[in-house]
Amino acid sequence: MEERRRLLERPETLMNDALSAGVRDIIRLVREGGDAALKDLTERFDGVVVSDFRVADAEFEAAERQLSREAIAAIELSIDNVRRFHEAQRPVGSRIETMPGVLCERVPSPVDCVGLYVPAGSAPLPSTAVMLAVPAKIAGCPRRIMCTPPRSDGRADAAVLAAARRGGVTEVYKIGGAQAIAAMAFGTESIPKVDKIYGPGNAWVTTAKTLVAVSPDGPAIDMPAGPSEALVIADALSNAEFVAADLLSQAEHGDDSQVLLVATDADLATRVAEQIEIQLPMLARRAIAAAAIVQSRFIVADNLDEAAEISNAYAPEHLILQVDGARGLLPKIRNAGSVFLGPWTPEAAGDYCSGTNHVLPTGGRARSYSGLSVDHFVRHMTVQELSREGLRSLSGAVIELARLEGLDAHAAAVTRRLNPGACLERAD
Repeated sequence: MEERRRLLERPETLMNDALSAGVRDIIRLVREGGDAALKDLTERFDGVVVSDFRVADAEFEAAERQLSREAIAAIELSIDNVRRFHEAQRPVGSRIETMPGVLCERVPSPVDCVGLYVPAGSAPLPSTAVMLAVPAKIAGCPRRIMCTPPRSDGRADAAVLAAARRGGVTEVYKIGGAQAIAAMAFGTESIPKVDKIYGPGNAWVTTAKTLVAVSPDGPAIDMPAGPSEALVIADALSNAEFVAADLLSQAEHGDDSQVLLVATDADLATRVAEQIEIQLPMLARRAIAAAAIVQSRFIVADNLDEAAEISNAYAPEHLILQVDGARGLLPKIRNAGSVFLGPWTPEAAGDYCSGTNHVLPTGGRARSYSGLSVDHFVRHMTVQELSREGLRSLSGAVIELARLEGLDAHAAAVTRRLNPGACLERAD
């Protein structure tokens, strides 16, 4: 077990003391300096001077002209499929009479103002704009703003802008990193304070989300979604070329990404390693992928049951089951952000346009968090209404429970309604 624990350790890149101190300093600067601090931080970290953070209509229109028909069609297909999948998640209230005269309800309502963060570090992510914007619109959030880092020319990425506008976001701000999280969390002269922040990011962004969420006047967050990761379970019948391609597709996200292969066949693991050597030099981001591969793991399990146990212990963001009869293994899987079944289901399909959401828990948090859904953009309020007869039916239990807890004012709130002027015994 100790060896397994060691093999499944993540890279030590998250929430160290130096990183936390740096992020706290950025948050403080933004809270104290507002837009002026944002401009200084953008010039320092992005090397760009931004005079106006908000994307103007003319920039949206220019972005549309920069994209090919094929690019627009791909974005629209992604939006259509993500919308179809998430439409089925529309919240439904409930109303039940728990006993005669006691009516209880659960009423959903959207979060008023949401802040969506779209990274653009080593690569812009229009797909993330889709994944955030579409469920926010379906939920009916009245105000949906988005922050994304500026390019070297001071503009936002054209594809991100097109995806944002088509997905239902019209307020986009050119600001990135921990400073963007701080701006949305506490507000500046130009960027509104939001009620909840959503979206993935690097260690700085993830740390900023965690810190602002524990501030007394800070926003809620969707989840701590940090560096990308994937685990592939494969058997002797798996296609080594496919498995290697899936591992590399996650490794190219960043040098802090991690990919794992859990194989029930040592020969298959060897063939996958050979395929990685063949495929890696063909990638434009081969240096990044190679750095991620260095901190990744190949594990040989005795059988599929053990492979599932290893996966559950790791709790991957993405779990790819490239095994014979993949759906039959699914009931043994408990902890994963998103699962991909069979040889014809590459993780890239979920990243872009199968319909599921790619904003997922990382760092083992799939044990307790779910991937982004419409539910994340909705809060539920409970309502109760009692008739006199309903209160009378509950009164005995309420009074007795109040006595057990030593809360006599609770009991009095019932007895004074049913017997006006009546007094309980004086408390000692």
